[in-house]
Amino acid sequence: MRIGELSRITGASVRSLRYYEEQGLLRPVRRPSGYREYRPEDAATVRGIRLLLGAGLGTATIGELLPCMTDDGEVLAPACSGMVTDLHRERARLTEAAEELLAARDRLDAIIEATPRLDPAGPADPAECAAAAEAAR
Repeated sequence: MRIGELSRITGASVRSLRYYEEQGLLRPVRRPSGYREYRPEDAATVRGIRLLLGAGLGTATIGELLPCMTDDGEVLAPACSGMVTDLHRERARLTEAAEELLAARDRLDAIIEATPRLDPAGPADPAECAAAAEAAR
């Protein structure tokens, strides 16, 4: 099948499919005309790629893990126990990133709470606001 049909079947954009190929995640056959020819099993590969991307994994990690995954059409699961360590490592990375985002949000909330009630008639433009703040010092 051609790239447009794979896009339609999987819901992945043509651009995404080309990117997956650039990253070595998809390996379509090239016809003499240069067109990509995809096999039916490539649709399952795209599904796996999208599931792992949605789980927060990068394409390099996906490239390592995807060949060792099984997909029954509903669940993507490791095919060998050695992958569980890698998945736990990725989970810990995501947990740390989520904690950092939550801490950043808390700092922003503190800034918002510390902001005095502003005069609605005051300057709205950031440059005017900065000038007014400088003049108030």
